[in-house]
Amino acid sequence: MTDIHIDYPAGELDFRRASFLAKNAARQHLMHEPTIVSWRGGSAMSPSFAGGDPDTWWQKYGEGNGGRMEIGVGDGDEYRFIVMDTEGYETIGDLPLRNLDDGDGRQYLCYAPMSKGAGGSTLEDCSPLDEWTADQY
Repeated sequence: MTDIHIDYPAGELDFRRASFLAKNAARQHLMHEPTIVSWRGGSAMSPSFAGGDPDTWWQKYGEGNGGRMEIGVGDGDEYRFIVMDTEGYETIGDLPLRNLDDGDGRQYLCYAPMSKGAGGSTLEDCSPLDEWTADQY
């Protein structure tokens, strides 16, 4: 894995700025479409789960899921990113998915072509939104 460090002496560093700098550095090191697989900054990390070691989990996840470059940004590497190149991956374009709310706060993921008329999807065409379904808003 390639390891890169970026100094940032310009003041306060936040995730948005650090991730922008990391992706630009990846492009300079021949990644055409850099994508952040995992990261750590301060006390936050992604992905995160209860019981995961905040010092190592994000890094193990990134390395094990296609990461090819580790980039530290800021004084003392305030932010660290594991990045992969997604050039050449197929995209699926726009999915015909949308979310519905049943009025009582429960969310559903719906496949629009299954709608039962011009009014759009009904809850019968949908799956409850949970940890396995994505919010499409």
